[in-house]
Amino acid sequence: MDRVFGPIHLVWISSCNNNKNKKDTLKPLWIICGVSFRFVLLPFPSLTLSLLPKPQNPNSLFRALAATMNCSISGEVPEEPVVSRNSGLLFEKRLIERHIADYGKCPITGEPLTMDDIVPIKTGKIVKPRPIQAASIPGMLGMFQNEWDGLMLSNFALEQQLHTARQELSHALYQHDAACRVIARLKKERDEARSLLAQAERQFPVSATNAITANAPVLSNGKRAAEDEDLAPGAKKIHPGISSSVISELTDCNASLSQQRKRRQIPATLAPIEALEAYTQISSHPFHKTNKQGIISLDILYSKDLIATGGIDTNAVIFERTSGQILSTLSGHSKKVTSVKFVAQGESFLTGSADKTVRLWQGSDDGNYNCRHILKDHAAEVQAVTVHATNNYFVTASLDGSWCFYELSSGTCLTQVYDSAGSSEGYTSAAFHPDGLILGTGTTESLVKIWDVKSQANVARFDGHVGPVTAISFSENGYFLATAAHDGVKLWDLRKLKNFRNFAPYDSETATNSVEFDHSGSYLAIAGSDIRIYQVANVKSEWNCIKTFPDLSGTGKATCVKFGPDSKYIATGSMDRNLRIFGLPSEDAPTES
Repeated sequence: MDRVFGPIHLVWISSCNNNKNKKDTLKPLWIICGVSFRFVLLPFPSLTLSLLPKPQNPNSLFRALAATMNCSISGEVPEEPVVSRNSGLLFEKRLIERHIADYGKCPITGEPLTMDDIVPIKTGKIVKPRPIQAASIPGMLGMFQNEWDGLMLSNFALEQQLHTARQELSHALYQHDAACRVIARLKKERDEARSLLAQAERQFPVSATNAITANAPVLSNGKRAAEDEDLAPGAKKIHPGISSSVISELTDCNASLSQQRKRRQIPATLAPIEALEAYTQISSHPFHKTNKQGIISLDILYSKDLIATGGIDTNAVIFERTSGQILSTLSGHSKKVTSVKFVAQGESFLTGSADKTVRLWQGSDDGNYNCRHILKDHAAEVQAVTVHATNNYFVTASLDGSWCFYELSSGTCLTQVYDSAGSSEGYTSAAFHPDGLILGTGTTESLVKIWDVKSQANVARFDGHVGPVTAISFSENGYFLATAAHDGVKLWDLRKLKNFRNFAPYDSETATNSVEFDHSGSYLAIAGSDIRIYQVANVKSEWNCIKTFPDLSGTGKATCVKFGPDSKYIATGSMDRNLRIFGLPSEDAPTES
């Protein structure tokens, strides 16, 4: 094959021999001006063309061999030279591989190119020539000076960036601080507005819907019953008031109970002091949820030996002590259950909650309880529920500064009473006097208020406590009132309306959470960081502590305590999920569940 390019001829010479193991090679000859020269091109001492297939276009190979041996991309002498079969251009292997991987075409001609079109060229080790600047000492000094100048410029640019970043950070911190101040001011204004709104609501109460007729359908556990509303103009709830027939019923009940109290004898079956001194924990029952632990209210139905608990987990649980079984779990409240009360023989059950509602539950033959009424007269947390001795009426007390008198059968609020003095304190506890014509309430402002139920008038006030009055309890004989607050327990003589004894069983950091007389009026229980039982005496005699039970919950906070029938056992709740029962161990005592 022969092709003439100007005065230069490129001749391909094929040499073959009998040795079949040797490959045919094409030996090019330069023919310049008619003189043949064997092809030698430094730095390649020889070029084995068997590795370089004969191109279809003779110009390709000629261009590759005739051009300077520099990479077509970088312009530098390649360390790993490769040549394209299609274009004959020389490349650095790593550069052309990266370009093909990114674009799939020749960087010079733009033609499609793959790695199969690239052929490596075997060469000797290439020694890069020293740059001119490094050939003399002045040149090297100049090169070092240039590098130093570049480093200084780079360092100056970094310092400028650091200064700018510091300014931006300082500005951001200033904006954050200003935003925090604005948020704090807005929160303060919000709290002040809420306080003014609450005060206005106490002065001009606007009740939520609550009137549910007696024939309203009973719905399943926790569901809302139908509500029939009878609102006055201005959206204020109409309360019919306590009628003369209701007052007559209350008066008759009072007269009957007063006569019975005069003939009252301490039952022979009452547990003696020696028995209480020997009491120990006989069972513990985990009723409530583990993620929201805490039993904060407790009641006992003596006739059936049923125990009810209200928890922070928004549920109330009714438990049969003799069998050790849970009869029903009442759910429906959206916040903690602050008060639970049995009515009559357990046919009805009441729960008060921090969700501002009171629920009236109706018992069924299978032992379950269904929600019959949802009472929503209060504008703040309901803290206490107490049942009248007739079992036909009950009272609820709330942090909104009012107490409501309800008819049990219909769930109707007959009256809602606010303090005529216009005080803003809320009610934290409430209890009926055993005769039923007197109501006692404790407030957030450390006051104990005594009310005449018939006239709804505040007839007496007891002060002297420190902190909210957490619990109140009347003795069975009707003479004494026990009140609990942060500073301990105070005993009041209702005949002379004066305080005659104080108990401070705990330190100044521990509040007294519950106080309770037993049904016979012989014992008094106090709950705080532990549970203490006192023997009831008269005004002048000493009230002795006969037994102290430790708080076995480990929380250091016993929240409620109740005596069982004839004080045969004592039930306590604390800030864990367990109901604990203390009594004398016996063979028929229920085991722990």
